[in-house]
Amino acid sequence: MKNNIFVIETKNTHYAMGVNDKGVLCHIHWGKKAPVCDYSVSAEWERNSNHSELDYISEEYSPFGSTRYRACAFKCEYFDKCRDTVFTFKSADEREGALDVTLEDKAYNLTVVLNYRYSKEHDIITRFVTLKNGSENAIVIDKLMTAELTLPSEDIYDITNVNGSWAGEFQLETSPFKAGSIRFETHRGTVGHVNSPFVILSKNATEDFGDVYFATLGWGGNFKMEAQRDFIGITRVTLGLNDFDFSLVLKAGGEFTTPKAYIGYTEGFAEMSNQMNDFAVNNILPKSFAKEPLPVLYNSWEATGFDVNTKGQLELAKIAADIGCELFVMDDGWFGQRKDDHAGLGDWYVNEDKFPGGLDELIDGVNALGMDFGLWFEPEMVNEDSDLYRNHPEWVYHYDTRKPNLLRNQLVLNLTMPEVQEYVFGVMDGMLSKHNIRYIKWDMNRPFSEIGAPNLENQHDIWYLHTKAVYDIADRLKEKYPYLQIEACSSGGGRAEYGALEHFDMAWTSDNTDPVDRLEIQRGFSMLYPRKSMRAWVTDWNSSSRPVSLDFRFNVSMQGSLSVGSNLLKYSDEDIDKCKHYIDFYKKIRPLVQFGKLYRLKNYQSHGMYANQYVSDDKSRSVLFICSAATSFFNRQFKTFNLKGLDENKTYRVKMHDGEIVKSGAYLMNIPLKIRLYNPLESVIWTIEEVK
Repeated sequence: MKNNIFVIETKNTHYAMGVNDKGVLCHIHWGKKAPVCDYSVSAEWERNSNHSELDYISEEYSPFGSTRYRACAFKCEYFDKCRDTVFTFKSADEREGALDVTLEDKAYNLTVVLNYRYSKEHDIITRFVTLKNGSENAIVIDKLMTAELTLPSEDIYDITNVNGSWAGEFQLETSPFKAGSIRFETHRGTVGHVNSPFVILSKNATEDFGDVYFATLGWGGNFKMEAQRDFIGITRVTLGLNDFDFSLVLKAGGEFTTPKAYIGYTEGFAEMSNQMNDFAVNNILPKSFAKEPLPVLYNSWEATGFDVNTKGQLELAKIAADIGCELFVMDDGWFGQRKDDHAGLGDWYVNEDKFPGGLDELIDGVNALGMDFGLWFEPEMVNEDSDLYRNHPEWVYHYDTRKPNLLRNQLVLNLTMPEVQEYVFGVMDGMLSKHNIRYIKWDMNRPFSEIGAPNLENQHDIWYLHTKAVYDIADRLKEKYPYLQIEACSSGGGRAEYGALEHFDMAWTSDNTDPVDRLEIQRGFSMLYPRKSMRAWVTDWNSSSRPVSLDFRFNVSMQGSLSVGSNLLKYSDEDIDKCKHYIDFYKKIRPLVQFGKLYRLKNYQSHGMYANQYVSDDKSRSVLFICSAATSFFNRQFKTFNLKGLDENKTYRVKMHDGEIVKSGAYLMNIPLKIRLYNPLESVIWTIEEVK
């Protein structure tokens, strides 16, 4: 700090802010580095009665009120009904890898601490806000963003998010952001399947070049990303808890900390993706398994549905073990009176008709085959036809004057109630304490409705409290059972984001396991989320209407955390041998895929095909997955590739589908390699290894 100028230095960037002569904390710069002594706060002034000084100032954190008319980061109502907030600089605490800047509203003794965490190992800055009410009166918080971002220059940026749906998550959409405002958000109680809690703003950017600014929120509940481009061309973004139907009562002496946001600037999308992948492994994912490869999983759902029993599951388990799976997961149907999706949710006891010898007979059988055992839960939900609902109808979100709406024949439990939290924790704790269960698939198959919570004095914060309860329960389970892995699932990718991934070890990306569709879903996920956390299944989905080879299906699923969900009982001997081959191959390349660098060489929108290359950190090994499109047009058969991420001074052996070559890294990265894919939906794999 010098003259109230604060400069955060990361590996390649500076993030600078400073205090002006009126005590306002102003944003100065975010991007490439400059001499620190050159940074200063620009003077601003009122141009006319309609464009005040505050219209031109780039505030680091804008409150509601005064002559400020753009989107704000903070809004509240004080005890005397004043809704105007004035934040001025109070102090700063700067230390290794951390900066905490305190702003205050002196009239009401409210302080807001802007927290920044960073390192010179990467270009990611973690941000969060801590509110402290030092007054003797409660304050009603109506809007509380985790961060406000200001982009440099009046240039027009392209803005990227996703526009998805159930079974069509992570569909990337990019458009020029010229004027006005745009929001990406959810009102569902979970992130859902439409927008994702991130925003990417880029300028003349490709995978390798151009300015890329990005921010992603670590929160799995209602979120809001709002971008504005004003009349002088300044682009600002606020992100955090959605202020839709939200308020927080901060009592006298109270304190509240927002969810975290992760922001960064890089050159090119590949660098963005790789930095976030590495950052997540080292700083976000639960420590117990963050740096360990995730196991190859078999899930029996698509083979058996609700019709589960010891004999049938063991038949599948024997084949799963034979092909090389390391974890066997039994999905829905094992509990209560669960014959279909109309009954049983909430009654988490083993169905004795299906498992007359108890669950341990199955678990012991799976363990004897050399695999760990996992189990499916949907702990936030209840069927009306269940003992739990009959005994505790008041445990669901409801209004006494409204008829609850069912989705998938179920209602949402009110996790803001301590007794409901204890019940949910207790049923999973009870199963884990009695059985050798190493994995939980935590599902949530519907959004909220009838969001009454009579137990709460302020019902507008259920959206926050519910999500926090989910994270707290997951943390308690992992603390008590450190060997436990938990997967976040919500009708597919409804919880595939960094809020869940701070507490869960992986995410189910989509219920859609069609390999052609998954290529685009996985591309969208890979932009900002860690590849090791992306469960990717080989299944029989859509195999009758659009037959796709088993080779193609494995090729696609091996680009995340490989899993198998096919009905192995119907596989031929040839199919079983292929499964063995690919799973064995995946285990050899697993470190590259889950922890290496990713280079998206081709995508369908631009090239009519997909090609993704994964490279080890030491640049000694690489693997390239190539998938042709569902078309055999002549001009799409012929493609060229320049490999990436290699060492130009090393020599590599490239084993292709039709031969091999030995070339320098410089040659492979600078001289196009030619390939011809003759057939639609054809896939090949190249391996690249250093010649020593």
